[in-house]
Amino acid sequence: MPIGRTYAVSLLGLEGAIVEIEADLSNNLPGFVLIGLPDTALGEAKDRVRAAATNSGCGLPNRKITVNLSPAALPKHGSGFDLGIALAALAASGTVSAESIDRVMHIGELGLDGRLRPVNGVLPAVLAASRAGFGIVMVPSGNADEASLVPGMRVVAVPSLRDAAIWHGGEFEPQPVDVITRPIVETATAESGDLADMIGSGDAIDAMLVAAAGGHHVFLLGPPGAGKTMLAARLPGLLPDLDPQAALEVSSIRSLAGLPVGSSLTTRPPLEAPHHTATAAALVGGGSSQIRPGAAARASDGVLFLDEAPEFAPAALDALRQPLESGIISIHRANSVAHFPGRFQLVMAANPCPCGQWGARDSECTCPPNSRRRYLARLSGPLLDRIDIQFRVERITSAQLRLAGEHPSLSTADARAKVTAARQRALARLTATPWRLNSQVPGSYLRGRELRLAPKITAGLDRALERGGITMRGYDRVLRVAWSLADLADDERPDDTHVGQALYLRKAMSQ
Repeated sequence: MPIGRTYAVSLLGLEGAIVEIEADLSNNLPGFVLIGLPDTALGEAKDRVRAAATNSGCGLPNRKITVNLSPAALPKHGSGFDLGIALAALAASGTVSAESIDRVMHIGELGLDGRLRPVNGVLPAVLAASRAGFGIVMVPSGNADEASLVPGMRVVAVPSLRDAAIWHGGEFEPQPVDVITRPIVETATAESGDLADMIGSGDAIDAMLVAAAGGHHVFLLGPPGAGKTMLAARLPGLLPDLDPQAALEVSSIRSLAGLPVGSSLTTRPPLEAPHHTATAAALVGGGSSQIRPGAAARASDGVLFLDEAPEFAPAALDALRQPLESGIISIHRANSVAHFPGRFQLVMAANPCPCGQWGARDSECTCPPNSRRRYLARLSGPLLDRIDIQFRVERITSAQLRLAGEHPSLSTADARAKVTAARQRALARLTATPWRLNSQVPGSYLRGRELRLAPKITAGLDRALERGGITMRGYDRVLRVAWSLADLADDERPDDTHVGQALYLRKAMSQ
């Protein structure tokens, strides 16, 4: 008997490795052996495959079936190998064409009745197949729209194993089946409300515009009711649409996380707002067997909002320090390392003390000084040092409320146009470099010969560094914010006013 051979994809993070599936039939005692480091879900495929084949009317022979997943040293996870295993076994028995399955990538989970169930991660898996040179991929009908997002790939969508066998030359009569589709998952919209809804808070709105223009991280400090959550929820609306590469990356992460993708790529920046009880694994990703993306990875190219930041576990917050610097989330396990993109904008909001009234007008704080210090000390210095903009938000007054209707407010659409223009100016300046946003530019380049600012412009910043008010990392971050301020003002280079404003935007903790 010939060996049936086909291919599937094993995902580690967003990277996919091609797995060769080989099936062999022997005259030993009947059985089904699956080798090649399968996990528990994949190890149970032998029972799903045999039952699905029998109930589809294309049963497997009552002989010993040995299925090998190569490379043997690569751990394999999940149930997406079911379709490939079933077709390799059918090809070994001569039921379907061995030549036909050898040129097709197969992805899909089998139900006991032979129908194909949609699986997570189809988009990155089909991308991996395309990069490996495959031109045809067979997927469940429920994943057809998602798989078709990869350009240049022929997608064959089948609802059942019987239809897959017919497509590969099996001599069976077609039987209609009900297609299994993904359940509808309600997801929060990334853009909540319009910027024009904000009353007062003019300085805070300007700070969010600067953050959007340069891709800077933000820390908002203020009493309850000051509008911190409203500002953070409107930040994704200020960001430009995603470029094609970012849209493909964001959609791939959604697919891997089991979120709906649909028939078109996600073009708007995502917003993730995990609860303060989230663990480090929930924030950056993890898992005991298959590594899944966390909230930070799902927020890549968008906004990660941590409301009531001091209430998060310190270990969870400090897990964000490395992604904030490198833009990459690396999750290490004993036998593998998974990488996810981590180019998100972090927005943290916090009350100034446990009761929230410290520094608020017309309110009295009841917290002792030690309690206030301990509360904000939960945010480590190294984490705050990575936040470009640290701003204090005040509650609006009755006078601001009365005057709100007399002056037109900046809408989200107008603000996005200003941010887009500022980013275009930064992009034109950084065309010959590997960076695209001011927040990505290293300090050595900002202090280099080409972009170095005159000593009279940075005099105040130099004094703050000498007094120990900021670190060298903070010095460079002030320069980045100053360039974003200049881009928003359509100035060629920052002046001392821009540097002073940028330095002011890092003083929330001292106010």
